[in-house]
Amino acid sequence: MLRDESVRTLKFYLHISKDEQKRRLAKRVTNPQKHWKFSSRDYEERKNWDKNMEAYEQVLGRCSTPWAPWYVVPADDKWYRNWVVGKIITDTLKDMDPKIPDASDQIHEFLDKM
Repeated sequence: MLRDESVRTLKFYLHISKDEQKRRLAKRVTNPQKHWKFSSRDYEERKNWDKNMEAYEQVLGRCSTPWAPWYVVPADDKWYRNWVVGKIITDTLKDMDPKIPDASDQIHEFLDKM
């Protein structure tokens, strides 16, 4: 339905490596400013890394379409993640070539009623 209405859908999977996840989880424990992010469940869930990666691969493969693709973005480095996502959004907007709608008829109708 969205495609039929010319809606562009961009889906991003921000992938971090197992090593990066370990570093980030450790910072939650050692850095007092990140304590609010800490959950002991994160360490339990880490044990399922391989199963989760298989599940993500299946989901992304089944739910990615030419009109609504998934973009798997390496996210270990936040600057690179931001650049990739920004580039995809910028390229998509250039392709769409959006225009500000001409509201002059609406404005004239409104002014005529005043």
